[in-house]
Amino acid sequence: MHQYPELGFMEYYTTYVIGEELKKLGFTVYCGKEALKSDARYGVPPESERAENEKRAKAMGVPEDWMTAMHGGHTGIVAVYDTERSGDHLAFRFDIDALPIEEAEQDKHVPFKESFISKNKGVMHACAHDGHTSIGIGLAQFIAQHQNTLNGKFTLLFQPAEEGGRGARAMTEKGWLTGVDAFYSGHIGIQSLPVGTIAATTKGFLASSKLNVHFKGQSSHSGMKPEAGRNALLAAATAATQLHSISRHSEGVSRINVGKLIAGNGRNIISDRGYLELETRGETQNINEYMQMEARRILEAAAAMHHVDVEIDFVGETEELRCDELLIPSITNACQTSDLIQNVEPYALVSGSEDASFMMNEVQKQGGKATYMLFGTHLPDNHHSPHFDFEEEVLAVALDAYIHIVKGGNEIA
Repeated sequence: MHQYPELGFMEYYTTYVIGEELKKLGFTVYCGKEALKSDARYGVPPESERAENEKRAKAMGVPEDWMTAMHGGHTGIVAVYDTERSGDHLAFRFDIDALPIEEAEQDKHVPFKESFISKNKGVMHACAHDGHTSIGIGLAQFIAQHQNTLNGKFTLLFQPAEEGGRGARAMTEKGWLTGVDAFYSGHIGIQSLPVGTIAATTKGFLASSKLNVHFKGQSSHSGMKPEAGRNALLAAATAATQLHSISRHSEGVSRINVGKLIAGNGRNIISDRGYLELETRGETQNINEYMQMEARRILEAAAAMHHVDVEIDFVGETEELRCDELLIPSITNACQTSDLIQNVEPYALVSGSEDASFMMNEVQKQGGKATYMLFGTHLPDNHHSPHFDFEEEVLAVALDAYIHIVKGGNEIA
């Protein structure tokens, strides 16, 4: 999976590989508009990008029937196995997308040294989603192998476009979490912990909003007619610096980041365009809404200052989430018999954001339980870094945790 990373809503090859494997295991597999609600997707890439990636997927051997189902960025898989015996409905979520990062080509980076570096230039699995996908397929294999001794129903959600908070809402609104008794998701790493250590819950995930901003001005000759120009580059630059000056909120953690700025035409041209990609985060929905409101105010003020127009596109979000602490004892007890799990922490502190929040909140709203776990590994570099990697032994640990959670509700020798 690491060699073939794909960006959100363009995981065509990834979806196909997952889906074919799950079909062989006897799962009922849903893809395309069957798996997610089309108009609930955030930040769908433009048609030109989708077409380029669809062409690449076809060249990699993805059959036409799969491409037809996924056309237009309808990627991701929902796989269901119903034993038709009385028992809990358990749901597990695994994210499958990669990041727009050029992977490091240095011997200290294990994927390069061992020759399984990304084959898709400029795209990299720099957040362990390739590992999550592999864990999900492993869990599916376990369920298939023990189908005769399992009870209840299992739903595995292989979700597209987690990065940027764009994909979970589309699967949630399709109704896959209806009637789920317990929901589990998790992440490799985040904290650098020993392999064999897991956390049953997490605390600190932030609500977030993702914005794309277009400043539109008027180009002109910078020497002969500068007064005729309206400088969108300066508007974008002003906004980028001033956004980071937003006062923080007294009621909790807040964040803002401008992660991308593109502007300008040439040194002797007043720029007629500027583009920003930014995000806000808050410990609660209210704090995040405050940060977003202030960000919009500054963006509009920067446009007014430089006499340009501004368009603000809302392209992604996550909600605040709270793990059910009632699951800590059951997870801890279930994992006691694991030969791979050495330590179960009740919780781990984090400070990112997760669109699995949509799924968790939907389950909890209906009276079910939900948690987001961590699986320990040494991290040679940060998440979202060209040198990101993890110890592959964590794959077996994370899979064993999920297996023991399933076994905890079933009588399996």
